[in-house]
Amino acid sequence: MTSAPTTSPPCRRNGATRRTLTCAVLLASFGTVLAGCGASNPGGTAADPATAVPATAALYAGASVRPTGAAKTSALAAGKALTHEANPYLRLLAALQTPGSAQLSFTRDIAPWLGAHAGIFFTSLGSSSALPSLLAQGLLGSSGSSAFAFGAEGAQGAIVLDTSNSAKAKSFLSSQASKAGAHATSYHGVPYEVNAAGVAFGLIDRFAVIGSESGLHSVIETTHGASALVHAGGYSKLLMAAPATALAHIYLKPASLAPASSQEGLAGLLHGLAGTHEANISLVPSAGSIGLDADTLAAAGSSEAGGLLAADPESAKALDELPGESWLAIGLGHVGETLDQDARDLQGLASLGSTLGSGPPESSAGLSIGGLVRGLLTPLLALGSSSAQAQREFASWMGSAGIFASGANLLELRGAVVISSKNATASRAAVAELAAQLRKEGVSVAPAKIPGTEAALAARITGLPVVLDIAAGRDAAGQPKFVLGIGEASVGAALHPPSTLAASPPRSAASASLGDGTEPSLIVAFPTFLTLLEGVGLSEDPSISKFVPYLRATTTLAGGGSERPDGVQRFRLVLGLQPAGD
Repeated sequence: MTSAPTTSPPCRRNGATRRTLTCAVLLASFGTVLAGCGASNPGGTAADPATAVPATAALYAGASVRPTGAAKTSALAAGKALTHEANPYLRLLAALQTPGSAQLSFTRDIAPWLGAHAGIFFTSLGSSSALPSLLAQGLLGSSGSSAFAFGAEGAQGAIVLDTSNSAKAKSFLSSQASKAGAHATSYHGVPYEVNAAGVAFGLIDRFAVIGSESGLHSVIETTHGASALVHAGGYSKLLMAAPATALAHIYLKPASLAPASSQEGLAGLLHGLAGTHEANISLVPSAGSIGLDADTLAAAGSSEAGGLLAADPESAKALDELPGESWLAIGLGHVGETLDQDARDLQGLASLGSTLGSGPPESSAGLSIGGLVRGLLTPLLALGSSSAQAQREFASWMGSAGIFASGANLLELRGAVVISSKNATASRAAVAELAAQLRKEGVSVAPAKIPGTEAALAARITGLPVVLDIAAGRDAAGQPKFVLGIGEASVGAALHPPSTLAASPPRSAASASLGDGTEPSLIVAFPTFLTLLEGVGLSEDPSISKFVPYLRATTTLAGGGSERPDGVQRFRLVLGLQPAGD
């Protein structure tokens, strides 16, 4: 077997434009937890779990779980800053909480045998909610019991752990198997234990393996000579492109998980990130930030969906034109070709956020994050429809686009989607055409007069507390624009901002944090965002309340994409962290 590198691979994707807050926080948290759980002496065989994982794996996360030196210092610093907990990684033990098991102690149960590396792979996510529940428990501190992710009715795959002491690892597995009611059996002459729910336990070629029975079988087959993930072409190429300082990585092959037409929950998140392309997301923690390098493989001229991480140089240009006071700014390139998929990807991300959250759907103020998201997606889904009519009336004239938000309370709030038009006549006509589509969905639409616009209508959409104005006009340079604005003032700010982000301090800071000459297409200032949420009572909304402690620990989020000479596209995301003592 090939020995594992001390770092994990990255993922490349260039579309900073299409990242969402939830996705960034989730991946950053998940990767950091994977990387830092065992903050003690390494030992072990230093064997790479990817050598025992089948090449058919659709999702694989690997990490150095017993880092030393600077890597250990960075992992602990980032984890403490993000969670404000003395030992921020113990929640990872929830991943090993198999049926019947009592609460695990890392020092007593895991440390005596855990080696330097850990991995978890999936060949299928199944139809259960076990994995989202596990994420909620491990990342967000959800209370109560959570179904083990793997099993006959759950996800297919396994947790694969390098071991430093095979005898102690075997004893642990036997104990867990006994508590789960498992019985002894074998596959290809290799003994293991499995219970009635299809949860399997075994020591396979020095790896401790816990997962579905089919997942454990695939590990046995791989260690007996079947094709391993570590040797797969796409995985190998992405691994070679990884930053040397990466501590953990998540490899995605979304096309193997489920049809793109059935994107829900975590499967929707993965399709939203990577589309149909192989991708690898590398985690690079430090005392002041968490970096994610998302790399993707996409053949030149490919027409396949690239997902939220797809690279487009027009994204950064679109961001530069947005109002300079924006605390949220996203640039999107060529939305006429991508808006339909983008809107559905955002639906998938919102669906995952709802799954991780729980409780009443609305806050005491009558607002909800889910309602706002659904309200904002309503016109975007109509604009991005793949129907022949929508392609003719909307997609045909669309260029790049930008999304912005500014203001720290409802009175000051400005926000809009601004789409550049390649045909002023067509985009002006699209105001009435979109209104007609919205009326078919039961939306109330009325005429509006907005200074500086050539056509305008006002829509009242369920879930939005203010009128959504649909308008067409021109910016100061005479460029035709189509605007979906939260109120009249937002339309004005979109068409004629007092200043733009192009020469603003936030943009300069974002560019500096990304490094390597990468231009930002995503900027988020979390303190202002949280102030707005608190002002309208949405910080207690069940779909976001459990993320709030993490958001309080952050400062900014910057993202931007670039093309690499090796044929890999990279999207870099940098999450700034508050000092741990704040």
